[in-house]
Amino acid sequence: MDSDDDMEEVVEGPLDEDDQPHGFCTVTFSSSDRFEGHFTHGEKNGKGKFFFFDGSTLEGFYVDDALQGQGVYSYEDGGVLRGTYMDGDLNGPAQEFDSEGRLMFEGQYKDNSRYGECWIYYPDRGSVFGQVNEDGEMTGKAVAYVYPDGQTALYGSFVEGELIEARLAALVSMETTRPHFDVSSDSPVYSYDKSTSTCIATHTLLPDPYESKRVFVADSLISGAGEGLFAKMDVEANVVMAFYNGVRITHSEVDTRDWSLNGNTISLDEDTVIDVPQPFHQMDRYCASLGHKANHSFTPNCKYDPFVHPRFGPIKCVRTLQAVQRDEELTVAYGYDHEPSGKSGPEAPDWYKQELQAFQQRQATNGQ
Repeated sequence: MDSDDDMEEVVEGPLDEDDQPHGFCTVTFSSSDRFEGHFTHGEKNGKGKFFFFDGSTLEGFYVDDALQGQGVYSYEDGGVLRGTYMDGDLNGPAQEFDSEGRLMFEGQYKDNSRYGECWIYYPDRGSVFGQVNEDGEMTGKAVAYVYPDGQTALYGSFVEGELIEARLAALVSMETTRPHFDVSSDSPVYSYDKSTSTCIATHTLLPDPYESKRVFVADSLISGAGEGLFAKMDVEANVVMAFYNGVRITHSEVDTRDWSLNGNTISLDEDTVIDVPQPFHQMDRYCASLGHKANHSFTPNCKYDPFVHPRFGPIKCVRTLQAVQRDEELTVAYGYDHEPSGKSGPEAPDWYKQELQAFQQRQATNGQ
C-alpha cells in the first residue's frame, strides 16, 4: 500500500537546499500514486495521505518516512480498514468496515496479515470467531459461527471459514472481549450441506437451531393458503426469523415448466432460483428450514434478504420489516410481475392476480 519505491515525477511545494521536499508538499509518482503531507528533508514526517491510482487511499502520521500508529486505509469501493501501523506495516488491533459502514472484521494484524483470534462479520450480521492460521484464514477445531442474535452458535471445526463439523453452543460471556462458548454435549452434529439441483439437504429433518427458537408452522390465517409461518416471540423490526433453503435450479427451468411446480420458488440471484419441490413442502419430509412457509401479503410484515448460512451456504432469509408479536403470522411480498408480459419479474399466477385485484378494490374503497 506504500509507494516509497516509485520514482518521483512531480514535487509541488517547498524544497530544501538539496532540492528535497521540505514542508507541506504534494508528490506524484510514476505509477500515478500521489502523496500529500509534511516532509522533513525528503522524508515524510507528520500527517500525510496517499492517493493510489485505483482510487484507494491511506492516511495517518508518518515518522522518518514510515507510517506509525493509527492509520486509515479506504478501499476504492468505500470500505475502510482502521489499523495500527509500525514502521509502515499493519501490526496490532484493526477493524474493517464495508461501504455501508458495517463492521466486517475485528481482530489483530501481524506484518500486514490477519493474526490470532478474530471476528469476521457478514452483512446479514451473522459472524465467525476463531484463531486464523498463518494465511489469515479461519481454519481450526475451535471456531464458532454466531447467528445474528449474538447468542446462538455452532462451535467446532471450520476450514477457511466453512463449517466442517460443529455442535450447538451458546455465547455466554465476553470476558475481556474474548468470547466464551457453552457447547451442548447432546447436540446433533451440524455440517456444511449446500444444496444442489437434485438434493435439498443431506439431513432433511434436522431443524435449524436459531430458526426453531423464533418460528413455528401452523394453519395459515389467510383463506386458502394452507400452512403458514408464525412468530414464537415478540421481536423488533430488522430481525432474521427464518431461512429459505431449497434445491438450486435455473431461471429458465422455472420459466419453462408448469406454474403448478413453482409454488415454493424464490430468486437467489440472476443465475439461481431456490425451490422447495414436492414432497419436501411437507413437514414430515423436510423441516431443515422453514422460510418457504411464509405466505404472501400486499402489506407484509417481513421481507426476503440474502443470507450466508453456515450450513446451507448463500440462501435467502425472512427478516421482519416491523415489530412482530408472538403468534403473529409472518408474511412477505412475493414480488410477482403485475404486468401480463411478466418481463420485469416472475409473471404472476392466477391466484396472485385475483388477490391483487381484490386488494386494489379494497384500497380504492378505503380511499373514497
